[in-house]
Amino acid sequence: MIPDRLRPVLERTAPLAERFAASGHRLYLVGGVVRDLLLGRDMTSGRDIDLTTDAVPAETKKLVKGWADSVWTQGERFGTIGCRHDGWDFEITTHRADAYDPGSRKPVVQFSDAVEADLSRRDFTVNAMALALPEPVLIDPFGGADDLAAGRLRTPLAPEESFSDDPLRMLRAARFVAGYGLEPVPELVAAVQAMADRLEIVSAERIRDELDKLMVVDDPSAGLWFLVDTGLVERFLPELSRMRLEQDPIHRHKDVLTHTIAVVAKTRPERLVRLAALFHDVGKPRTRSIGEGGVSFHHHEVVGARMTRERMKALKYSTDDVDAVSKLVFLHLRFHTYKMGWTDAAVRRFVRDAGDLLPELVELTRCDCTTRNERKARALARRMDELEARIAELQAREELAAIRPELDGNQVMAHLGLAPGRDVGQALDFLLELRLEEGPLGEEEAYRRLDAWWADRRGAGDAD
Repeated sequence: MIPDRLRPVLERTAPLAERFAASGHRLYLVGGVVRDLLLGRDMTSGRDIDLTTDAVPAETKKLVKGWADSVWTQGERFGTIGCRHDGWDFEITTHRADAYDPGSRKPVVQFSDAVEADLSRRDFTVNAMALALPEPVLIDPFGGADDLAAGRLRTPLAPEESFSDDPLRMLRAARFVAGYGLEPVPELVAAVQAMADRLEIVSAERIRDELDKLMVVDDPSAGLWFLVDTGLVERFLPELSRMRLEQDPIHRHKDVLTHTIAVVAKTRPERLVRLAALFHDVGKPRTRSIGEGGVSFHHHEVVGARMTRERMKALKYSTDDVDAVSKLVFLHLRFHTYKMGWTDAAVRRFVRDAGDLLPELVELTRCDCTTRNERKARALARRMDELEARIAELQAREELAAIRPELDGNQVMAHLGLAPGRDVGQALDFLLELRLEEGPLGEEEAYRRLDAWWADRRGAGDAD
């Protein structure tokens, strides 16, 4: 009996498998689709299918010709032919028995005619399963189905061999620990601890992409602790483990790292807000001081924003990502500066400073409260609710997202008879401050205030 969730995939792949079979070749479903089938996950939304075959790439190209709507061959030297049919993408890879140079980041590709050899070179047993086509038969030489059922994370070969083949697999293990609730076996943990230095041969871009994948699983907590506890995080994000210090050694408050991981888990699984949660207190170890009032971390948001920028650049994040996350880190305490209530001016400044990142900043601020003190948590939630209500109220009146001075640079220059220069910029800064403090003034009042400001400046200049 074929499960209903598998039918869409089989219907799409059966005609292709029959083509391969008619030429004396076998075709297998591999990768996440097999794993997710066994987990009972919905597979109807995916339109990317990974397949493996004993046909070499040249034969694969011939077999998809006339069936595929389009074909791409960028991965041909690694054994992969890609094609599209009726809106679905297929990647068909010749069985591989890769051999890796220990000092290289890239495999030396060797093809195999046995699916078992191909599966042996995969990262984990839960991914080392295949489904023979067109009649689905499970191929599971390394016990991946049993490991899924037992919640166990293992490698098909010895972990030392698997991680030597591709050290990124050590980082990928964290995602499978967190995303699938798998417990790594002791020998896998020991191999990561012993081989963590091997991650140094992996490009920053691949590490960044794998970190991003970890950050958007429902709850990355277990994966983040795996990275810290094995020491792997020291090779690409050492700031994280350095947060393992008590916020208050007198009252034994939770350490900064525990708090950080809790905040990450509370935020919605969106990449930028999760990264901001990961970095938001990264400046605390450098700013920690103990005085009569206890522990303080003055300006940790400023130091943290700078550290965030440096680390994200090292991991080759885009300029937009670096700017966004470091800005959220810099602003994550801004909410707490308004303890006496939200004036209109304070709301305008908060919205203006957050810009397009306002939803992420509000989310981060809400989730930054991890206290078990229900009274404090309720008080913070009330204040956040008040802020969001005030933002909505002012937004309806003033179009907060587009706050600008009442006059533009051309109007200022024409009115004051100025050429472009510093005076014009300072005049616009003055008008923007008025707009933030008092709301819309109207052009007539803006010109009157500008005249008064300019007269005061000229008078001060004459007095000098």
